[in-house]
Amino acid sequence: MLPRFRRSPKSTIAALYGAIVAQARLPVFYAGLRVPDTVLGRFDLIVLHLVLLLRRLRAGEAAHRALAQGVFDAFCRDMDDNLREMGISDQGVPREMRKVGEAFYGRAQAYEAALGEPGGLAAALARNVYGVEEPPVAAVTLAAYVRQAVDMLAGQGLEALAAGRVSFPEPQAAAAAE
Repeated sequence: MLPRFRRSPKSTIAALYGAIVAQARLPVFYAGLRVPDTVLGRFDLIVLHLVLLLRRLRAGEAAHRALAQGVFDAFCRDMDDNLREMGISDQGVPREMRKVGEAFYGRAQAYEAALGEPGGLAAALARNVYGVEEPPVAAVTLAAYVRQAVDMLAGQGLEALAAGRVSFPEPQAAAAAE
């Protein structure tokens, strides 16, 4: 039996994507965990949270996987809109969107592989978020946050996600746990 969505798929997708963006904009990531407060740094945190939510949704039934695709599509529309707002020409947007897609899929693959390796996640975050090879302390703390987020998402019912309700951990808790 397929899950029933309590909200329209469009409003559910908007709620889930909105939660991702809101979480990625929390000042503690930039001030406390030293994620670069730049367009690329903000992009990296949106991608990180998107990857984690999509991973959870794809573990569900066909309707949950369709919802995951809808959230990913919302991300693509948002990136397209942002590129246009930044002044990228109509002719340049497809080229930039290819770069966005490559960045997303590269990071998604790196994070998925790194979740199974003890030190791999901090190293993947160091490369992708911090732009360095050797993980700084902040990358280790961010890795702890990501593991908490994975556990928290795993504990959230797919029905709640299908209703547009998602929760992420407080980043301060990861810093305190380290």
